[in-house]
Order: sequence, then C-alpha cells, then structure tokens
Amino acid sequence: MPSPADLRHWDRHHHWHAFTQMAEYEPLVIARAEGCRLIDIDGREYLDGASSMWCNVHGHNHPRINAAIRAQLDRVAHCTALGMGSDTSAHLAKRLADIAPGDLEHVFFSSDGSSAVEVALKMAFQYWRQCESPQPEKTKYIALGEAYHGDTLGSASVSGIARFHALFKPLLFEVLRGPLPDPRNAPPHSRPVSGRHLAPANTVEVIDASRPAEAAGLSSRASAACDYFLGEIEFLLKSHHHEVAALVVEPIVQCAAGMVMHPPGFLRGLRELTRKYNVLLIADEIAVGFGRTGTMFACEQESVVPDFLCLGKGLSGGYLPLAATLTNDAVYHAFLGGFHTGRTLHHGHTFSGNPLACAAGIASLDVFEEEQTLARLPDKIERLSEHLCRIAEHPHVATTRQRGLIGALELTPNKRTGEPYPAIERRAWRVCRETLARGVWLRPLADVLYLMPPLAISLVGLDKIMGVLLQAIDLVTKNGDA
Repeated sequence: MPSPADLRHWDRHHHWHAFTQMAEYEPLVIARAEGCRLIDIDGREYLDGASSMWCNVHGHNHPRINAAIRAQLDRVAHCTALGMGSDTSAHLAKRLADIAPGDLEHVFFSSDGSSAVEVALKMAFQYWRQCESPQPEKTKYIALGEAYHGDTLGSASVSGIARFHALFKPLLFEVLRGPLPDPRNAPPHSRPVSGRHLAPANTVEVIDASRPAEAAGLSSRASAACDYFLGEIEFLLKSHHHEVAALVVEPIVQCAAGMVMHPPGFLRGLRELTRKYNVLLIADEIAVGFGRTGTMFACEQESVVPDFLCLGKGLSGGYLPLAATLTNDAVYHAFLGGFHTGRTLHHGHTFSGNPLACAAGIASLDVFEEEQTLARLPDKIERLSEHLCRIAEHPHVATTRQRGLIGALELTPNKRTGEPYPAIERRAWRVCRETLARGVWLRPLADVLYLMPPLAISLVGLDKIMGVLLQAIDLVTKNGDA
C-alpha cells in the first residue's frame, strides 16, 4: 500500500490538475467521502462547500445511488450508443424529457458539459441547413460577456473569460459578443448600493423587507439594468440576425464569471428577442441545473423554454461523467431522412449514454422525489440568506448576492467605495486557505468568494460553513492585512 507521502508526491508530480498552477500546488488528496464531508488520506475531514466543483447534489456515498451503480454493474457496464442503446440510457432519456421545460423531448448524451454545449452549437448550425426553409448563411453565434461554456474549441469560442481562453484565440471561431448582464455594471442609475446583500432565493433584490423604499429603489434599478442589457442584445440581433444561428446563455447565474446574477426578466427577454429575430436559444444549465437556483432548472424561474437545454454536473448526482443536450421536435425532425440525404448529426462519443452513468442519473432523480430535495430547499436558502445579510455588514465585504443555494461576495479595503483589494494580494485565495485549515473546503473564482454546497447540506452544516468563512474573512482582512 502506498503511504500518504507517496500519494502526495504522485499527486503533485504525475497528476496534472485542471485550472491549477502546479508550481504552487499543495496536494490535497481525498480518500473517502460521506454525505457532505470529504476525508483526506490523513483522516482530516472537510465540509464540501463547493459541491466538488458544483456537481454533487445529494451528498457523497449516497446509498441509493451507490446501489443503482452496483446493480447496473452486474448487468452491463458499457455499450455503445452508435447504432444501439441500453435500457438504462433509454429510461433516463424518458425521465429527462418528462421533467424538462416545455417540449424538449429528444436527448443526446455526452460525457461532460463542454461536449453538451458543443453538441448544441453543431445542432444549431446544421439545423439551418436542413430545416424546411434553409438559411445556410446563419453560421454565427451570440454569446454574453464573461460567458463560460467549456474548454473544447467550440465551447471555448462562445466563452468570453480572457484568462481561460485568450491564449487559444487563433484556434477559435468568431463570436458576436453581447454585454455581461451584471446589474452592478449597468449605467449609474441602475447600479445597486454597495454593502448590501443582493438577490435572495428566486427573486432579485435586497432582502431587507424592513426598508421597502430602498427595496423599491433597487427594484427600479434592476428593471432599468435589464432593459439596458436587453437593448444591447437587440442591437446585435437587429444588425446580424440573418447570419446568427443561435444565442447561448447561462440562465440566471454566470457562475465562472464570478457568480454574476442577471437582473430579473433578462432571460425571459432573451427568449422573446430570439423568437422575434428567428434565432435559436441555447440554455447552458451545466452549473445551474438540478436545483442550484431553487428550481429543478433555472429556466423555470422565468417560464422559459429554450430550443436547446444543456445539462451536466448534477445530472448524475455528481457521481459519474454524464451530460446531455435536449431539444425539441422542430430541431429533431430536421435531422431525419434516408441515409443518402446526409442529414445525420455526425457527432458522438465512445461513452455517450454510458449505462453506469445513466443508472446514477436515474437514481439521482429518484432521490429528488424520495427525499423531497426541492421542497426542502427554501429553509436552506433562507438560512444562507440570513448568513449573507450578516456578512454583508462586515467592514471588508463590498456586497453579497444569492440565487437559491448559490452565494457570493467580494472583499474590499474600503467599504464606502467598494474597491477591490489588489489582485496580487490574492485575498480570496487566502480566505479559502484559512477555511481549509478549519475544516471547510472552498475554492475562489479569482477575487470572488462563493458558496455552492450540496443541496443535501443540513442547516447545521450550512451554519458551520458560513461561520468558518466569517472567521477566515476576519483573519485575512484584520488591520487591512493578514
């Protein structure tokens, strides 16, 4: 058996980690996990405050999901989806079609979120060549500022976070770039007040109900911000709709951008504009699907049915690599025809619809029903909201914000101005280093601190995460220095 020292050495020397500067990496090697706890090779326990990169839903080592995977393993671990299927993948496809918004009845499986988006991009491109009224000039895409849709070349093209993809620009296709719909960056008359907690649960404004006048003012500014950003999008559509195949959006929350939370009505406005200008809508719910924002799918919050719904991360409960692209009859039927027509979608993956992963997906949906996961969220969302309200008053916290069980905040040396600390000081990273030492695993997004625990987190667990976070913020900002 390898020793902990061996494992740490191998983890640092042989395992090249994603989005990690290996020259600075300090090995954290997990050996076991139970519920919302991660346990490392030395036996130390950490509350999983980031859902193992936003994918764990019901907690680790869930007996219902474990049993489903074991039972599937005794039947068949893998069969191809090229020209055949498995009973398990067919079952999951039907379950997804049943719970998806509107008429999204056709499911294409892949193994990761980047691929799910790539599939939607290809489907949209090919659709306009094969639909009843072909428009082959529709070859471009509109994507939002600071978008993140994955790291394959197609999904990276529609992404817009320079630090992730700027190096690869010569390899990427051109995209029409819309604004980052962050109310904090709207024109001054729309800008929220610094030092407040924004966006509770499934609504969008300041939480403090004891200040109705202030809440009304923020509501007005959020509405103005929404109108402003939609106006920018309409300008692009009006000028380019004849050459645009689809608009792609992360509904409600742009997670990798720093948990940027869109103004209310923005998603609904996008759906109306894409219909008006005959452009397809791709909803990338890889990060925000499966209960993260308080409803099964974020699109539900504004009664939006996209043309493509991209799912991943929580699709298998966070257990096995699995993603899916859902679409409607209109798109699906454009791909049907005899072999000689060449209308087939020439895209696929060896492990598409893998039965083990699909078994986990079915079990995860069962757990949603059996444990009433969504019905139990409001109390947790409210508790997170209470904690964020208190943290918003911290002298070195600029603002906090929330959607469902996603919370975020930035630090500041000057609460009056809300200016950030110099990036070179890496304050958010230092806060997460302190939380780790106190048994809570968090990972910053540049200078943004965020919380995205498993939906199964208990109120006690949530209290611990937020208490430890506050202690760490105190330590890292004490006297303006750590």
